[in-house]
Amino acid sequence: MTTINNTTYQLPPKEIANLVDITPTPAISISPDGQWMMLLERPNLPSIEVLAQPELKLAGIRINPRTNGESRTAYYTNLKRRNIDGTNEQTIKGLPEQVKIQYISWSPNSAHLAFTVTETNGISLWVVNVQTLQAKQLTTAVLNNVFSGHPFTWMPDGQSLIYRSILENRGHIPEASLIPTGPKVQESLGKTAAARTYQDLLKNEYDAQLFEYYATSQMMQTDLQGNQQTVGTAAIIDSFSPSPNGQYILLQTICRPFSYLVPYFRFPMEIILWDKVKGQTINITKLPLAEDVPVAFGSVRTGPRYFTWRADAPATLYWVEAQDGGDAGKEAEIRDQMFFMEAPFMGKKQASVSTKLRYGGVVWGNGELAVLYQWWWKNRQEITSFFQPDQPSLPTKTVFEQSWEDRYHLPGNFVTEPNKAGKRILKISKNKKSLYLIGEGASPEGNRPFVDELDIFTQEKKRWWRSQSPYYERPMKIMDEQQGIILTYRQSQEERANYFLRHLNNDTLQQITHFPHPYPQLKNTQKQLLKYQRKDGVKLTATLYLPPNYDKEKDGRLPVLVWAYPREFKSAAAAGQVKESPHQFLMLWSGSPLYWLMKGYAVLQNPSMPIIGEGDTEPNDTYIKQLADDAEAAINHLVDDLGIADRKRFVIGGHSYGAFMTANLLAHTDLFAAGIARSGAYNRTLTPFGFQAEERTLWEVPDIYIDMSPFMYAHKIKSPLLLIHGDADNNPGTYPMQSERFYYALKGHGATVRLVMLPHESHGYRARESVMHVLWEIDQWLTKYV
Repeated sequence: MTTINNTTYQLPPKEIANLVDITPTPAISISPDGQWMMLLERPNLPSIEVLAQPELKLAGIRINPRTNGESRTAYYTNLKRRNIDGTNEQTIKGLPEQVKIQYISWSPNSAHLAFTVTETNGISLWVVNVQTLQAKQLTTAVLNNVFSGHPFTWMPDGQSLIYRSILENRGHIPEASLIPTGPKVQESLGKTAAARTYQDLLKNEYDAQLFEYYATSQMMQTDLQGNQQTVGTAAIIDSFSPSPNGQYILLQTICRPFSYLVPYFRFPMEIILWDKVKGQTINITKLPLAEDVPVAFGSVRTGPRYFTWRADAPATLYWVEAQDGGDAGKEAEIRDQMFFMEAPFMGKKQASVSTKLRYGGVVWGNGELAVLYQWWWKNRQEITSFFQPDQPSLPTKTVFEQSWEDRYHLPGNFVTEPNKAGKRILKISKNKKSLYLIGEGASPEGNRPFVDELDIFTQEKKRWWRSQSPYYERPMKIMDEQQGIILTYRQSQEERANYFLRHLNNDTLQQITHFPHPYPQLKNTQKQLLKYQRKDGVKLTATLYLPPNYDKEKDGRLPVLVWAYPREFKSAAAAGQVKESPHQFLMLWSGSPLYWLMKGYAVLQNPSMPIIGEGDTEPNDTYIKQLADDAEAAINHLVDDLGIADRKRFVIGGHSYGAFMTANLLAHTDLFAAGIARSGAYNRTLTPFGFQAEERTLWEVPDIYIDMSPFMYAHKIKSPLLLIHGDADNNPGTYPMQSERFYYALKGHGATVRLVMLPHESHGYRARESVMHVLWEIDQWLTKYV
């Protein structure tokens, strides 16, 4: 029987609803000079009214036409300044009532903090004097923020900012004609142009006109008193950045012809410099439409890309050009070549270093030292090298080379710091001999974050410090290298995360925030890091949570909610590595499975679900078998080895690719009493040019696409399945039709299934009404079938 029930929003049991409504912990932002800490207060979940505001879906982005900014963004509600030691808390003065603050940015000299305020009809730019605590509005609600990223940035002198502004006289919003002028035509002339599945693309010329209307902006500059001046000419400005000396503005602009096949970042682009001193434009290059980027992972557009300033030089522009036609499927000795050009940008480009793998970025230091990253998908290889920017003809020097899957041996990330221009550069020791690394420190005992010192000349490492049991303590910032002071974020199973100043020279710890335990009702929850094996010997791990005050002898075996997400690996050894810390504090979020601890469930969170393909074998060649073996191993460990679970009351659940996993486990095993699948994709023929970590196409491996699609096995699903999906999901491949069609297939074969479509929700669920209703749906499902 099919029932259509357009129900009103419901609330879950009170003990769960109370946890959802707990006020979030503030975020913090540290000033560049390390003197100040700004507390950024966050609101509870927004109402569905917020999500129901008008929204335009154009060229792969979502725009709120009322504000001319991104829709569905998070914000802060208050600012409080403290000394770095946590003392002398002061509230910022002069903020509007019910303020919505975004894009926090310190000035290079730490004297001011800039941010945007989203108003009913637009976005304005504000600044706070950190000494006087006074907030000041610099612009009216004219900022253009349709693209992701900051709509403003500080100039290097710290005395002014540049920002994107909507045009002062841009005319009326384009109106759609009710009478078509002709058909929409797309044409392919024999050139391969495969593309992955994208959402929210332009559909017609009217969409293109809307995109131009809302995305076109004018660069402006304002000083700290609000005096404005124009910078350059109007364009669709995707990104912008001042040179370290402040004379030039690097602009990446988008131009026609647009595309109906790919998002805006594949549209034609012009790279332009604006010379503020001369008041003139310098044209660097034009990039054509990139519809034909190969689908092989690691492929890129041809021509110049990744334009950036050299952070330690006054005005030197760097970029990269593919030497393999941008095609990762081709053999090539050199994949990418770096080029640069110095001010006044009138000469020819000069070659810098090249990479044998795909270029992955640069961290600048000085003329004698910069760090170059390169990577390759096929073998999960990454190489970290040193090179000398002032002597580009010299070869690079490899410092680290490893598989990024091998977490136990990852060296960490080089520590950076802002220079006087506000650009981030390598933090080099006072004696110019060392760099610093901060890493997660994965190990068989769990993650143990660390700080290392690396000798630049010998590459020998010296360990400064490493997190110790029973705490998980993550370094955030080196505050003073000579005094050995680092800012850390410290927590344990019993103590919620707070910030500390750790003094390494005298081994003391100074707590600078005192955020309280957010969930007293979950204080006696038991947490265990589990280690077990798959039947083929692959090592697996999981985090087990047991309900508060659970007593095995008294309470007996429990129902278990398994919440998982499969991952692909090229190495069985890497797949078996421990990926979390047993000492992290229990933290809830709107989509967390841990709410069900309050209902007496054990929760197995993030159990290893590795899909392994070593050598020439691809992981998905044996996806179904490996997935079933992963699940069976977890269940056997809880039932047979630990004796805490009821084999007949296991529930499998997941979000996105975890939902895909859930449906496959119900289709191909009888291990679970019920399933919960949120925002998944179930028919892989609808993502024919690749999905997740699968880069082969449907036409290359049709059997794999079909065998991995639970839609094709709807007739085999017998356990009750709850499908939940946002009706505005914009994640590639998981459009709402995936759940709708899967529901029809299950219904047609007599399955027990319920489909819940959430109005206005995207891939993740944000509105309080939606989050509460999802929890109610799950509670009802578990109560009825488990």
